[in-house]
Amino acid sequence: MRQYFALSIIGLILVFSSCRTDFDTVASTGDLKFSKDTVYLDTVFKNIGSSTYQLKVYNRSKNDISIPIIQFKKGLSSKYRMTVDGMSGANGKIFKDVTLLSKDSLYIFIETTADITDANPTDFLYTDEIQFDSGANLQEVALVTLIQDAVFLYPNQNPDGTKEKIKIDGKDVDGFYLSESDPVNGNELLFTKQKPYVIYGYAGVPENKIVTFEAGARVHFHTNSGLYVGKNASLQINGTASSTDKLENEVIFEGDRLESLYSDIPGQWKSVILEKESANHFINHLTLKNAITGLDIRIAQNPIEIKNIQVYNCVEYGILAQNAQITGENIVINRAGISSLSCIYGGNYKFTHCTFNNNWSGSSPFAVNLSNSLAGASPETNPLTQATFNNCIIYGSATNEFNLDKNTKAPFVYQLNNCLLKFSSTTTDPNYQFKTDTAHYTNIILNENPKFYNVSQNKFNIDKTSAAFAKGNQAYIIPTDILGIMRTSPPDLGAYQSKDFPK
Repeated sequence: MRQYFALSIIGLILVFSSCRTDFDTVASTGDLKFSKDTVYLDTVFKNIGSSTYQLKVYNRSKNDISIPIIQFKKGLSSKYRMTVDGMSGANGKIFKDVTLLSKDSLYIFIETTADITDANPTDFLYTDEIQFDSGANLQEVALVTLIQDAVFLYPNQNPDGTKEKIKIDGKDVDGFYLSESDPVNGNELLFTKQKPYVIYGYAGVPENKIVTFEAGARVHFHTNSGLYVGKNASLQINGTASSTDKLENEVIFEGDRLESLYSDIPGQWKSVILEKESANHFINHLTLKNAITGLDIRIAQNPIEIKNIQVYNCVEYGILAQNAQITGENIVINRAGISSLSCIYGGNYKFTHCTFNNNWSGSSPFAVNLSNSLAGASPETNPLTQATFNNCIIYGSATNEFNLDKNTKAPFVYQLNNCLLKFSSTTTDPNYQFKTDTAHYTNIILNENPKFYNVSQNKFNIDKTSAAFAKGNQAYIIPTDILGIMRTSPPDLGAYQSKDFPK
């Protein structure tokens, strides 16, 4: 028994002595390896915090090491912050005696909040370095952030500490009314391309006023923000065709996170609401993306003209129209959780050379939905006096991308002429007899692939191999496509004139 006990003691001594190096560290020798030699923190607006970026640090040696110091070159004055393996250090700036085991790694997470005055005045870059050790063992990883100046529009603070409110749908929401003579921003009803705009809460257009967006204007909406055009107010979006992929003349509405990670995430802001008593709207060359509902149009009596617009990645609807009067040309909508285009509670609509697509994951969303009713409304139905689609594409990833919600208590008038349509189900429903119902359908191309260039990147251009190529009716032609390119005769279906794609 004593022999077994002695052997156990000897074994334990051998185990602990062989592992002794796990508890000893040596000073870093400047041989750290990094996942990146430069960390680019994407563009941020002044004084708005960035996303968090990651740097991984490796110890490839056989020794457990101690890094005497990890810090920013600018020290405590740096506009960057970091955590090192979950530790916050001195104000997120300085870390001393950081242990890194042999063949192991540690994570550094980096953020920044900086003002435009902190950046280099020539290129608006704010830079710093993370320094590891010092002297002969000094190693550095560069940090680079582009700081963008902007005009910030937001609700005022009331004396009691609450935020300014405006009323939408009978509820008080965080918001404010744009002013023609704001003491800081000047005329807030004129959006120019000089600087981007960042909106917090709902920006309301006062009664009898017009909000105008000039070509090249960029508007970024914070979470739960939007634009509200109410009684007797007007929206004028005056974008023009651009000559490059930068969309330099397009008006762009999107969220306020500029990092590439957020470029296609739906639901970052709320909506543009055109209330039913608003009037005299015109929308041309607008790109709107990543909202909950893109355009919420409630205008019953006053017609609205919409041309050359793109709406992408909306949680609910790309365009939701309630008993509205819309003339639409060269419209492209893709990816909406309920419907890319939904015209409900009646109205009068005419869409020509439009591409309505829906690649939202799931089988329930539609590219186009038409209805002459609204649950809970009084009355519950309204006449759909016209819903005409000429030279359009209605397509997507679902089995059926076209839906008619018809209530027999009110008129329901619709017509599709020279359209490519996806509706794969076989049905005896008289509303969907695309080949035999000539009163509602003329020259329908059913379930053929339009061969869009790249749906995941919202590029709905087509080429000569598309089923939509040269299938349009000259009688309905819009002379130029959404990019300002002249259409040929016979025209292609959809918003884009065909072109050859790069191989």
